Amino acid sequence: MTEPDLTKLRQEIDRLDSILVEALEQRMDVVRQVAAYKDARNMQVLDRERENQVIAKTVGQLKNPAYAPHMQRIMEKIMETSRNMQIDILAANIKKKNQKADPVRVGYQGVRGSFSHQALEDYFADIAKVEMNFVHFEDVAAAIKNHEIKYGVLPIENSSTGGITEVYDLIRKYDCHIVGEKIIKVDQNLLGLPGASIDGLKQVYSHPQGLEQSREFFKKHPAIELIPFFNTARSAQMVSESGDPAKGAVASRQAAKLYGLDILAENINYNSANHTRFIIIADQPEHRPDADKITVVIATQHEPGSLYKVLQHFYNGGLNMLNLESRPMEGRSWEYFFHIDLTGNLEDPKVRKGLQDVAEYSAYCKILGNYVSDRS
Repeated sequence: MTEPDLTKLRQEIDRLDSILVEALEQRMDVVRQVAAYKDARNMQVLDRERENQVIAKTVGQLKNPAYAPHMQRIMEKIMETSRNMQIDILAANIKKKNQKADPVRVGYQGVRGSFSHQALEDYFADIAKVEMNFVHFEDVAAAIKNHEIKYGVLPIENSSTGGITEVYDLIRKYDCHIVGEKIIKVDQNLLGLPGASIDGLKQVYSHPQGLEQSREFFKKHPAIELIPFFNTARSAQMVSESGDPAKGAVASRQAAKLYGLDILAENINYNSANHTRFIIIADQPEHRPDADKITVVIATQHEPGSLYKVLQHFYNGGLNMLNLESRPMEGRSWEYFFHIDLTGNLEDPKVRKGLQDVAEYSAYCKILGNYVSDRS
């Protein structure tokens, strides 16, 4: 068997690289056109479903299946580069429109018309931004750590159904910092295709929180199957695209308008004072002189009365607790993290002293953020 000639092999790689450069440059020209299309229609840059389809299709065209994992990684990097190129183009276009501030990348879970998107729009109303949407809460937290976005918007608590436990876990898992909050009035509505009726519905889709907030209404309609879905607005989008009058969604008025659905029943949430608190997360803490709210996570010693002993130091230090949520420690039965909201500013010596005492008597203590509370 003849020994391969390394020089000739390298020459062949150089030839193929030249072909690749030409093809990739043509691809980037098309990506620039896609960015212009999305900019003109105010569309989101990230379309995860489309990206996954492109990657799967490309990998499926391989003649040698052994190359599949390597081609998968190559295409993921190409898609990431194309996405960042679009973001840079959109950011440059915003600057050309004489925006005062440099645009920041902000992410949320769901689609346009969701309460998360409303919270993002309200909180960042006065700054230039590039919005990115994600399928899962964890995608938002991961994008923060990967520096794909600067800020993320996640729901943390609902006045009717309590804390959103997954989000508490993700903040800790990804070492995110809370830099702000926004409270949104939530009115849930039953949506259906134009001409649909409540009596004709067989399935209704929504985020589990949306279904829970509307449980009293659906007790009157036991024949309807309630199906948990990614979020309220995406449920509305799915129902609209399905074309099936037997499918309905629980979502906002904005989602009904955005996806061309009729409101079959208004304000079906059982609590008329239904609000959701959203937190703004970032990779690094931010310090504001007017910050008046602190979120801290602690763990206590695994012994009787340990939580009581730690909470005593909140009282003794004059720290006003607003909320407490417990989350189990992974792999450690009957041991918990406690997420605590309290009033105060870390520049206040009394607040600092109180938290130092809490940390001294805790097995674990970390300040997640000091930020301005939303009093709306």
